[in-house]
Amino acid sequence: MGMGTDGMTKATRKSRRKPARQDSPARRAHDMLIVYIRDFESQLDAEQEVAMGFAGDEAGVLRIEGIGYFDPDIVTFYGTDDIGAKTQLIQHVSQLSVTLRAVPKENEEDPPRRIGFQLNTGWTGGDSGDGSV
Repeated sequence: MGMGTDGMTKATRKSRRKPARQDSPARRAHDMLIVYIRDFESQLDAEQEVAMGFAGDEAGVLRIEGIGYFDPDIVTFYGTDDIGAKTQLIQHVSQLSVTLRAVPKENEEDPPRRIGFQLNTGWTGGDSGDGSV
């Protein structure tokens, strides 16, 4: 085996590389939720927006404005509830149970808000979710 200019063999350099990043349960849940939200929004009409229903809770509905996670196992949802109060749900991935609901858009004059395409930072299309700018 040949030595490189840093005095290490190729095998040594290769063995010192960081292992491939493994996604945490929270990251995987976050990414799958985005997929589900995008799919759900693609089925809504121009008068509807996505919201999240709280299962088994009288808190009602959360109009989703953002989703986050904290490794290794916490997922968070941000938004407003049905009376407009800022709301955040913090949930362990083992307890994750999400109900997506179609709700009437808040302002009749505005186009419907499509958050699924805004959740990943790589999105370069418009708010409509159809790729327009």
